[in-house]
Amino acid sequence: MRHILIAEDDPHITSFVARGLRTAGYDTTAAADGETALILARSGSFDLVLLDIGLPGIDGFTVLSQLRGEGVTVPVIVLTARDSVIDTVRGLEGGANDYVTKPFQFAELLARVRIRIGDGDQRQAGPVLSHGDLTLDVRARRVTVGEEAADLTAREFDLLEVLLQHAGQVLSRDQLIGHVWGMDFDPASNVVDVYVRALRAKIGPERIETVRGAGYRLR
Repeated sequence: MRHILIAEDDPHITSFVARGLRTAGYDTTAAADGETALILARSGSFDLVLLDIGLPGIDGFTVLSQLRGEGVTVPVIVLTARDSVIDTVRGLEGGANDYVTKPFQFAELLARVRIRIGDGDQRQAGPVLSHGDLTLDVRARRVTVGEEAADLTAREFDLLEVLLQHAGQVLSRDQLIGHVWGMDFDPASNVVDVYVRALRAKIGPERIETVRGAGYRLR
């Protein structure tokens, strides 16, 4: 199992990201300050580092600079504040492989993680996902049920994509909100139930199972 270091001092973001990554099949370790992040990233135990720029103690720029100065080549995705162009440029010039601005949707972060790690999970992130006679073309943004095209909204498409990526698995409402709507969305909202109902109407009510007290599963 691939191992990802989450270097982030906000416990809400850390929990949100760790939960999503574990659901996607990754192992995670968290570091809440720069000193701990630097020690762990040097260890060679991680396949990728998610590095917040605003870490306490040693900031993310310094952690990145020391890692690259010591020849540590682990892929690093920098987490930056919204619209912080200076931070983004400085991070990339300092040796980061990619960046994600906060707040972000988990689906975007996961796609960038998969690209940077370049492992077998790319089969899930490929251009076409299918389950039975249900097919979703990621690049063309097209869904077909048997021979018929299904006309989905952007959010319905994103929700179905996550369910297809985890076909047969139960995903909680919180997990689906994190993947599709992002970390700042109200977890008490019933938006998932609303969109599941809409999806059922378009792809068939029997395809998405409600698992009482747990969430939803594509079957």
